[in-house]
Order: sequence, then C-alpha cells, then structure tokens
Amino acid sequence: MAGSTAGQGDHEGERTAFAIALRGAIAASGLSLDRIQARLRARGASVSVTALSYWQSGKRQPERQSSLSAVRVLEDILGVPAGSLLGLLPPPRPRGGAAKRRSSGAEPLTFPRETLQPLLDRVGAPHALDSQHQLKLVGLHDLCEIAEDGGQRAVTARAVFQAGADGQDRWLLVQAQGDPAAGLPELHAVRNCRVGRAEADETHGLTVAELIFDRPIDRGETHLIEYSLTNAGPPYPECQNTYYREFRRSVREYLLEVRFAPGTGPEQCWQYSRTGEAGTIARRRLKLDGGDGVHAVALDFGPGIFGIDWD
Repeated sequence: MAGSTAGQGDHEGERTAFAIALRGAIAASGLSLDRIQARLRARGASVSVTALSYWQSGKRQPERQSSLSAVRVLEDILGVPAGSLLGLLPPPRPRGGAAKRRSSGAEPLTFPRETLQPLLDRVGAPHALDSQHQLKLVGLHDLCEIAEDGGQRAVTARAVFQAGADGQDRWLLVQAQGDPAAGLPELHAVRNCRVGRAEADETHGLTVAELIFDRPIDRGETHLIEYSLTNAGPPYPECQNTYYREFRRSVREYLLEVRFAPGTGPEQCWQYSRTGEAGTIARRRLKLDGGDGVHAVALDFGPGIFGIDWD
C-alpha cells in the first residue's frame, strides 16, 4: 500500500479569508511578488514566487513551520498588524501521525477497514485483507517526484514478485492520495502489466486497482512490473512533506527515492519506519545527493510502514 498521509477537511472558508487579506495587503503595498520574495529572502525566509501566488489566490495555504514563520515576516514587510494574517489560518493539518499510529496486524495502518472493504468488494477481492496470498513481493523501488510548489507530481514504481503457486497473474494496488481535494492520480501501466478492474473513493482519496501481468507465472518464477501514478497540476497535491509505503507482509528489499524539483531540495530529510504492535517509530537523518534527491533502503522489512519525510 502506498501514498501520502490522509488529508483532513479543506477549511475553504479560512483559506479564502487568508487569501483575500493577503491579496489586499500585497495590492496596498505596491510591491511585486518578486520584490516581496527578495525582501523575505534578505530576512532569512525562503518562499518561492509560485508559493506566494498560490497563497494569495487561495490555491494553497501556509502549513509548514517554515512557511508560518515566513508569514510573520511577510506581515512586517507588507505593513499589516502582527498576527493579522496568521490569525486567518486554520491549525496546520497533522502530518500523518494519526494514520501511522494505528495498530498493526490485519487492520491496514493507513485507513480503516470499513473504508477500504467496499472498494475491495467491487474489484472482486473481498478477502484480500485476510487471505493467504501466493504472490510474494520480493523487491520494490519507488521514485516519488516533488514539484517546485512542494506537491507530489508523480510516483513511479518497479516491483518484482515471486509466485508461491502456479497461475499467478495479478497484483492488487491500494493507493492513498495525501490531498483528496486535489483529485485522484492517473494510474498508468508502464511495463509488463495492464490495469484491470479499478475502483476509487474520491472522498477519502483511495484507489484500488488490479495490475494484471502480461503472462501468468508459476511456482518459483519471478515477474517484474512497472507502473506510475501521475497527479494533475500545478498546483500539485499537498503531500505534507512525506511519502511512505505500508507493507502488510515482509519485503526483501525496498528502495525509496524522493526527487525534488531542481534547486528546491529541503535542508533536512529523514527516513522513518515502524514495525510491530508497539508502534515505535525509528528515524534516521538522510543527506541529499547532487541531483536534488534522497533515498533510503529497507531490507527484510515488514509488516509495517517505511518512508521519508522532510522539512
């Protein structure tokens, strides 16, 4: 199971109030967005012109701690009373804590069974959460692409399976969208598979789909597939600075890459994981590479969650 953390309510009224006030303050100041960005940068607050545009249009709202700090500086630059813009923002949405702290075991960690079960029924896999599967996920490589505005542009996945019985011909994908209000991603079969039955729950941002192999495999055989999930934008769906996978069974090797738009790599990244009933989350600092990317590897991992988050 894959995806960003589950989104909360959209707070549309508060977003509009903030956007209207910000747009009015910018207009009254006579400053262009480029000049505002330059003044923010001179005072140690890094905000892109794109982000400022989204904030004043209501397409996005500041949520990260660094963005909220930038709004405080912005109030001073625009000459409005301290707190007059911040006070129009709703509380920041949680960054996946509640979703990740569900008990492990038969229940999915990311979403409750009662939400997922109707989709499983409709794709013809009503017992998927309880039955013993004869297809083992041996290796998985996820590449998550983060756009300039900080949203999730796309995820490309390569998965290798090994059959435990003859005639294995499909894998069931469950994907959770981190920002349901942004709409569901488009699923594309890239190599060695095709999309079969697929069902979606737009309210909760869930997609369940069959990925059907281009040939059945027998006991001991392996099969590699590649697929992608592409989001519409800009603005791209809010991913709350994280990407993770939930594994209900063990995987021999999981490689997770997160690649940021050129020049937008964050200052700090961490890998995190959680296994077992205790729910303890282990974290480790990661370093960006020269291509504005970061990666983490899990070996013989699961059941549990494994992901990367960033400032």
